[in-house]
Amino acid sequence: MDDYELVIGLEAHAQLRTRSKMYCACPADYQDAAPNTRVCPVCLGLPGSLPVINREAIKSIVKIGLALHCSIAERSKFDRKNYPYPDLMKGYQISQYDLPVCADGRLDVEVDGAARRVGIERVHMEEDVAKLSHLSDPASGEGYSLIDVNRSGVPLVEMVTRPDIRSAEEARQCLMAYQTILRYLGVSTANMDEGSFRCDANVSIRPKGSEAFGTKVEVKNMNSFRSVFRAIEHEAERQAETLRSGGRVVQETRGWLEDKGVTVSLRSKEEANDYRYFPEPDLPPLSIAPAWVAEIAELLPELPEERKRRFIAEHGLPAYDASLLTASPGLADYYEAAVAAARAQGGTERTAKAAANWTITELGRLANEAHIEIHESPVTPERLAELLGLLESGELGTAQAKRAVEAMFQTDKSARDVMTDLGLQQITDSGELAGAAAQAVADNPQAVADYLAGKETAAKFLVGQVMKATRGKANPSVAAELVAERLNAMKAQE
Repeated sequence: MDDYELVIGLEAHAQLRTRSKMYCACPADYQDAAPNTRVCPVCLGLPGSLPVINREAIKSIVKIGLALHCSIAERSKFDRKNYPYPDLMKGYQISQYDLPVCADGRLDVEVDGAARRVGIERVHMEEDVAKLSHLSDPASGEGYSLIDVNRSGVPLVEMVTRPDIRSAEEARQCLMAYQTILRYLGVSTANMDEGSFRCDANVSIRPKGSEAFGTKVEVKNMNSFRSVFRAIEHEAERQAETLRSGGRVVQETRGWLEDKGVTVSLRSKEEANDYRYFPEPDLPPLSIAPAWVAEIAELLPELPEERKRRFIAEHGLPAYDASLLTASPGLADYYEAAVAAARAQGGTERTAKAAANWTITELGRLANEAHIEIHESPVTPERLAELLGLLESGELGTAQAKRAVEAMFQTDKSARDVMTDLGLQQITDSGELAGAAAQAVADNPQAVADYLAGKETAAKFLVGQVMKATRGKANPSVAAELVAERLNAMKAQE
């Protein structure tokens, strides 16, 4: 790719968390329902059935538009997008064409330490389609398909970026940032593995320095952020190799095969006129009052970028830690609750950084192994705060605290109970440790000789011997002081 520049635009679809579907009163919670039980004449596209706009869905898309700094249209409308496919019950999809609800926004991301701004072309409202399952008869081997209409009509928001993205990593960061915004707003679960968050990428390349865009290829069937990254990287290389060999990139839709790591041709790329858009005659134009938009804006939560800046300013966190902690609202809420609880228990200025470290590292590891979110773990923010207090007071050392938090996660007990049950309390009494320090010095004459010869690091070895003798329970600072006293006394006698 040394000779070419990569140009990417993203189309991200997100299902909204509404009680009912976009144009009818059927429940939208189709995931665990038996096939074809969340349906009505509107979902099925039966003659004479009339759609009705879901007000809550419009409120949700306005929230998304505001969070992406879009202008919100005072007048919008719905359009019929016509294409024949078995999962489209009516033979057309109710979508939006020339008057979307939201337009001209932006999304700011950071890639390799550099700030990047990606333009948002539009955010529009449409409906999801039915689900097709392609199967084969085990006896005859003949293929057949089943259709489940439960998903048909679920509110779907499509966000379309401008072709401002210049790398696969930037595309991944854009999608992750958008997913986080959706979750902070509470409008979508935005889970790619469940299909509530889906993405297509429009990929092209052009000679470096050129202003003209190359031929665009749409890539589909990417079901994870890793897939998005790999698919874009592969497609860029495929196009570059095609041009280098004297070929021509064809405008088409290609599918990503995760197991093979390649894209394959699906069909020629459709243009807008292929869909024969026209205004939806069964729905009135949509009027969105500026006063209503202002009311919605007042209800927006603190968004991830704002929260990240506040964590840096209020808690003194590095930008990297703040980014990790604000990656999901549940994680950010957990961290703030832990800091508040620790401070209520007498924590110091170091509490916020310590809470961040333990949340990101030890608790993050345990939660990942258990396949749960940190805020779902048995280690509540109050219990983490208690653990931090024991660390700060010196009752627990770092090694003992790591053992304690694992036991807390497994047993649903408090930090102090675990410390008592496992005998993890740190020894801080110099009287108790004096014997171990004396023994360490007596048993390691070579280390003592090295120290007396000027090798001061030998003292650390002796402190390690004290820690070993006490099974890690000695306070390292106290042990170091006792060892230093003995070594300095021997040095004075020379």
